[in-house]
Amino acid sequence: MIVLVIALLIGILIGLFIPISIPQDYSSYVAVGLLAALDSIFGALKSNLKGDFKIDIFISGFVGNTLIAMLLAYMGDMLGIPLYQAAVVAFGVRIFQNFGEMRRSILIKNKSFSKEEKNQ
Repeated sequence: MIVLVIALLIGILIGLFIPISIPQDYSSYVAVGLLAALDSIFGALKSNLKGDFKIDIFISGFVGNTLIAMLLAYMGDMLGIPLYQAAVVAFGVRIFQNFGEMRRSILIKNKSFSKEEKNQ
């Protein structure tokens, strides 16, 4: 988990200090791709908290979800339909679900840890 947090911080720092300009035509693709990537990262963090993180599942989900989301946005542009919104909703919901499960898991672990301290 520490490696994932460090990688996330490095990515954030690179994004802050290296000015990258994305053309407006590609902004929906990049936004949907970022949401898909964030969904995979939050899913990995949740799995790590539960103790069942697997790197191959993370990498395949990260790459696969990002590509599918960007392909969906592209197909929507070709058809003249905002299909990227489906990906935004799906990944947005999953991000909040993963965050909620992570929060619950952390709170439950902290409660059981404090109970063990009181019993000793």
